[in-house]
Amino acid sequence: MSDKPDTPLLDQIKFPADVRKLNADQLQDLADEVRADMIDNVSRTGGHLGAGLGVVELTTAIHYVFNTPDDKLIWDVGHQCYPHKILTGRREQMHTIRKGGGLAGFTKRKESEYDPFGAGHSSTSISAGLGMAVARDLEGADDAEDRNVIAVIGDGAMSAGMAYEAMNNAGALKSRLIVILNDNDMSIAPPVGAMSAYLARLLSSSSFLNLRDFAKNIVKKFPRPISNTARKAEEYARGMATGGTLFEELGFYYVGPVDGHNMEHLLPVLENVRDAGGGPILIHVVTEKGKGYEHAENAADKYHGVSTFDVKSGAQNKSPAKAPSYTSVFAKALIAEARKDEKIVAINAAMPSGTGLDKFGDEFPDRCFDVGIAEQHAVTFAAGLACEGYKPFSTIYSTFLQRAYDQVVHDVAVQNLPVRFAIDRAGLVGADGPTHAGSFDITYLASLPNMVVMAAADEADLMHMIATAAAHDAGPSAVRYPRGEGIGVDLPDEGTVLEIGKGRIVREGKQIAILSLGTRLEEALKAADEFSAKGLSCTVADARFAKPLDLEMIRKLALEHEVLITIEEGSIGGFGSHVLDYLSNEGLLEGGLKVRTMKLPDTFIDQNSPQIMYEEAGLVKDDIVRTALHALGHNDLSSSQANG
Repeated sequence: MSDKPDTPLLDQIKFPADVRKLNADQLQDLADEVRADMIDNVSRTGGHLGAGLGVVELTTAIHYVFNTPDDKLIWDVGHQCYPHKILTGRREQMHTIRKGGGLAGFTKRKESEYDPFGAGHSSTSISAGLGMAVARDLEGADDAEDRNVIAVIGDGAMSAGMAYEAMNNAGALKSRLIVILNDNDMSIAPPVGAMSAYLARLLSSSSFLNLRDFAKNIVKKFPRPISNTARKAEEYARGMATGGTLFEELGFYYVGPVDGHNMEHLLPVLENVRDAGGGPILIHVVTEKGKGYEHAENAADKYHGVSTFDVKSGAQNKSPAKAPSYTSVFAKALIAEARKDEKIVAINAAMPSGTGLDKFGDEFPDRCFDVGIAEQHAVTFAAGLACEGYKPFSTIYSTFLQRAYDQVVHDVAVQNLPVRFAIDRAGLVGADGPTHAGSFDITYLASLPNMVVMAAADEADLMHMIATAAAHDAGPSAVRYPRGEGIGVDLPDEGTVLEIGKGRIVREGKQIAILSLGTRLEEALKAADEFSAKGLSCTVADARFAKPLDLEMIRKLALEHEVLITIEEGSIGGFGSHVLDYLSNEGLLEGGLKVRTMKLPDTFIDQNSPQIMYEEAGLVKDDIVRTALHALGHNDLSSSQANG
């Protein structure tokens, strides 16, 4: 690990008010120290790196120009907020980021008054900012004109429809809102240089804005055709020079592009916009992801997310994998199926490497589609492909698929279209915390008519389920699987098609039955071993399907055991609820059967290691044992006590 960098200016900063005490010519030095401090911290903790490095100057400049927290600063997604946290009283806690009991990896309302809106999913900042701006206007306070709302959104997040919905509404309401478009996919030179800086300063200056308003008032007195022509001529002339025509059409006054790493360019524009009246303004700021750290600048992903690493070499400290990840197994399985069936296509929403579809795209570039941060579009796009006889695998993290639920219901399930949903990051995901947890997909999918819902217990099971989904043309299907490594089972060359709605008995017993859905099966088998040590007989079953249920297997388990426990990595209303509904309707609860459903608690669980999160959720071996013994009326005794 490297030594701590020297940060004499940053050491004087506790809160943004301290930043505002500096001279403008000190800000770049402060930004350099923030960048060094961030690199040092993330090298020790891991986390998001590249995005934060790209906004160091912008973050410093915003806190210098605006009166945060009275002025509201909203970071879209929030993975770029590490410099913001360093400057807002949380520097001494940065070593805890993404750890249990520590700082969140994203903005979080209960963490700081400088985080006015929590994040994790993208493209929400403009909507939230507009809400805050309208609330400010409705309040009618004397200082309302001096209270700014600033939303910082990346060019990737701007690809989502929600951002444009918000901008369209903001343009119509004409409330004073500042949107900063952080464009890190555009070259800094030549588009962003001295001339563009001059234009940005000019266009954002009060003299130009006043002149523009004066000209508009004059033009309004002309006949309507001349007035409309003059307005469009002014907007399109500026759009041709600066690229802001689309934003102007949405009702925003466009300023930019501005070099986001040049304080001399940034500060005057931010100050002009701060002091401007009128409606919504968009500042187009161009930055470089990974800026200021050579290894990040040269990496293909700009070190978006990293484990701990050596600052000098950039080498990340990754533990050797004990087993392939579920994501890589999914990619292998899908590629194997696609080699046999040219109708198979794959879709992701701006997460090709995270979903494993980068590997699929390498082999089948014409059959792999990245639609950007647009999950709603991804699902209906898949529905359209299915209408024409293709076999789309819509590959989206569980937490992000929530954003497309209306499309899953209306465009896929109602029409019974054979769209396959490959749901990565199912269950609790560790350091990314509650915003990224895949807690609800069983509940929100298994409630839909026509839907087949599968959950893999291990890597081999995942391969079989991908083969099953590929073969299932009678309607929509979903396969859920967790983040991280598998358990190390032997993998077949390709999957075998499973019978829809059929589970499997993994271990036979008589007193206790554990019916597991998904990767809690390993914990269920550990519990069965402990029961054996206590002289109790236990059956362990793998449901495989949350819908349709294996009713024959469930009936057998209910009739032949004293206790039936269901366990899943999902929320209330999911697999266990469906099993209970069947048992109740069939009268199988009337003969003294004791049924317990084990599921995620009705709360959002903060970040930690997945193992600790599942312990907190009460879904590990000891919890299964305790639940069963309590149902039997036994005390939770040690094996020696039980056998004595």
